[in-house]
Amino acid sequence: MDAMIQAIIQGILLGGLFAAVGVGMNMIFGIVKITNLAHGDFLILACYLSLFFMGSFGANPFLSLIIVVPLMFFIGFALQATMLNKVLNRGDEPPLLITFGFSIIIQNLLLYFFTANAQKLQTPMLLKSISITDTIRIPVMYLISCLAGIVIILLLGVYMKNTYMGKAIRATSDDNEAAQLMGVNIKTTYGVAMGISMMTAGVAGVLIGILFNFYPNSGSTYLIIAFAVVVIGGIGNIYGTLAAGIIFGLAQVVGGQLLGASYQQLIGYLVLLIMLIVRPQGLFSK
Repeated sequence: MDAMIQAIIQGILLGGLFAAVGVGMNMIFGIVKITNLAHGDFLILACYLSLFFMGSFGANPFLSLIIVVPLMFFIGFALQATMLNKVLNRGDEPPLLITFGFSIIIQNLLLYFFTANAQKLQTPMLLKSISITDTIRIPVMYLISCLAGIVIILLLGVYMKNTYMGKAIRATSDDNEAAQLMGVNIKTTYGVAMGISMMTAGVAGVLIGILFNFYPNSGSTYLIIAFAVVVIGGIGNIYGTLAAGIIFGLAQVVGGQLLGASYQQLIGYLVLLIMLIVRPQGLFSK
């Protein structure tokens, strides 16, 4: 029983991190209406940027966020403004090809500069845990990651509801032609949305780099997780992303506890397939 309780706690905490991984993908799906195939690779790019700043300045991973997050916003805004905005009216394929090309470019650049060796962002926080009983513990780093995912989603919700740019992003998502008639600069709005998406990817990427080993080609794993969270939660619902992340995290960890660790990913993806069959629009779609 204690092992199952521990697995449930671990699954919920991991789900908060999965929500942070998927919320940026959900924004771009719902607002810009494109599939960012490089989303997972941008997460891993954030890991390596943090690793670089740690090695260059001796900063810990959390302090590196001060540089990594604004830099990721700039990268996302620049990608949208210089390339994606130019092909948005040419069908679904050109944005897919651009993001796929960026995925390959990021992987090969990381491979060239950092080699194929496994990396990890070291912090003493990874070894700390909070004891509930003699056999049940809450890993502090998992707790921080879950809380970070919750905070990101709450802040995004407040930003979307209470700021001019947030309202412009929501209006553009609903009807971009009507938003243009009301004076909204669509291309700038898309750029800001992509920048915010990359900021969330930056935070999630650093947290992933602390918890797990990463390689230049690890992005595909987190791209699939982001897809799963978006599909389960429903496109366009930021808060639904949190519930979807927890569902996916619980499915993996509790399923692994019941059937064995080697079945963790399989069970998570079975939940995804069932969702596609039963409710393809997602649990909380708008």
